[in-house]
Amino acid sequence: MNNLNTANDETVSATIKLGEFCDKCGLQILLGNPDDDITFKSVLINRPGLLLAGFEDYFGNSRVQVIGNAEYYYLATLQDADKEKALRRLFVQRIPCVIYSRAIRPSQLEIDIAAIYGIPILMSEMTTTWLMHEVSNYLDDLLAPTEMVHGSLLDINGVGVLLTGSSGMGKSETAIELINRGHRIIADDAVIVKKIRKELVGQAPERIKHFIEVRGLGIIDVKSMYGVGAVLESEYIDLVIKLDKDADLAEYDRLGTNDDTYEILGIALPQISVPVLPGRNLAVIVEVATRNFRLKKSGYDALDELKKRTNLE
Repeated sequence: MNNLNTANDETVSATIKLGEFCDKCGLQILLGNPDDDITFKSVLINRPGLLLAGFEDYFGNSRVQVIGNAEYYYLATLQDADKEKALRRLFVQRIPCVIYSRAIRPSQLEIDIAAIYGIPILMSEMTTTWLMHEVSNYLDDLLAPTEMVHGSLLDINGVGVLLTGSSGMGKSETAIELINRGHRIIADDAVIVKKIRKELVGQAPERIKHFIEVRGLGIIDVKSMYGVGAVLESEYIDLVIKLDKDADLAEYDRLGTNDDTYEILGIALPQISVPVLPGRNLAVIVEVATRNFRLKKSGYDALDELKKRTNLE
């Protein structure tokens, strides 16, 4: 039979240091150098029980392999010669690494064969299910398609709102006012957007995290000034609000019937365009737009209600 590896797992790849991977996922290195590179090509996690038992078809060799109680006790039932054959079937696949869950310590034979093929052996105290969940979430983030977007991302009443518009529109000043009103900021000026499981998640570039540039004041450290409750590390993006300085009011939709969208990484997000006018409190408008968006998501539409009242349907 042919070994049919799941090549369709390998949409993207990422290479990091083994030590960094272990730090992020709470893993202990039993075999391997923390400074060595490790390459991941799949967000999926595999338990290699079938391969160890001799069934080699459909094995995902691009996936992280997790050995729990079932695999460990199966190997313990084998004679040394059979155990060595089973382990070689696994490690010859050039898998990224093997993680033992539940603080299970592999035998010396397992360590020796892994060393022959240069496969890192790691250990976790977590249960197998929880370990797979944690590692999968980390790989989801690591391997997610990414795009840099110009704008400010805030959490407003539980809605992830991306403020867009050309430079000088007042995005940062609006963000400061929204923070003063009790909302939280994720990123200003530049937003790293990742596509994770058909949803978009935004975060700030590390070098400018928690900072906002306000014209006339300079750089503001939001976390130091307002406290940890004013910032978030990341947030799902639900709504885009475009601040439009060059708006032609005659062309604007006064009833809110237009369904504009803003596309990032192939996903269309609902977009609301807000005219920037002298004396207008943009923070309040953004807050109201977000509340109205939540109402529509819950099934209530003010325009529909108005039509019912005025018999215009």
